[in-house]
Amino acid sequence: MRTLSPQELLDHLDRNTYWPHGCGLTAQQAYEHALAVREMRIARGERPVGFKVGFTNRTIWDRYGVYAPIWGTVYDSTLRACDTQGELDIAGCSEPRLEPEAAFRIAATPPARATLDELFACVEWVAPAFEVVQSHMRGWKFDVADTVADGGLHGRLLVGARKPVREIARSAHEFDDVLARSTVDLMQGDEVKDRGRGANVLDGPLHALMHFLEALRDCLGAPDLQPGDIVTTGTWTDAWPVASGQRWRAQFEGPLGALAVDFK
Repeated sequence: MRTLSPQELLDHLDRNTYWPHGCGLTAQQAYEHALAVREMRIARGERPVGFKVGFTNRTIWDRYGVYAPIWGTVYDSTLRACDTQGELDIAGCSEPRLEPEAAFRIAATPPARATLDELFACVEWVAPAFEVVQSHMRGWKFDVADTVADGGLHGRLLVGARKPVREIARSAHEFDDVLARSTVDLMQGDEVKDRGRGANVLDGPLHALMHFLEALRDCLGAPDLQPGDIVTTGTWTDAWPVASGQRWRAQFEGPLGALAVDFK
């Protein structure tokens, strides 16, 4: 199989076209290509604002044939913020699907080999979020390297009302327990399409953030977490196909509250 170059990956992204085949790369090579695409996007004026972590939800691994978490970059061109309701333009997304998640804002770069408590001390706030994921492999048929080369499948990110983490809990253990026990109903209109819980994402969103930090620092050439970065930590449910004109809502039971999105 011929490998796809970083320029080809970016061209397919820009044109919203399918790859003719898989990326033809190993997982390590796929991260190298993804970082090259990141530099190309920076060179043309896009600004990285954080990261997405995907496939942290073990309950959907068998469904997609991907059995380990991945990560990709979030840009100012793909991030939107709101309070409890927002809008996302998905016209340029390939086979878009929706994921309800918990997103964090980093207040300080975590120390080397950070413990969960040290990581918690570096988080400013948590918010409900919707990530729109996409696939340039037709029918969402891919392997793990394809998902990495495809920008971690990231398309759009909507971040809702921010909750200072120290208003939720006083320690990492308490905070992780609160989010792990929280649940979410994912709704299209008034119909509940799926239900999930925080524990689905590597036992809790803070654990998912810790896994990502370790993976990021193990990736040669990757940037470190910086103050101000937004990190979304993976879907609590399955990823659901969406289309322009639809309204979806995530009703979180727990500190995250509710978030609605209209697609155009």
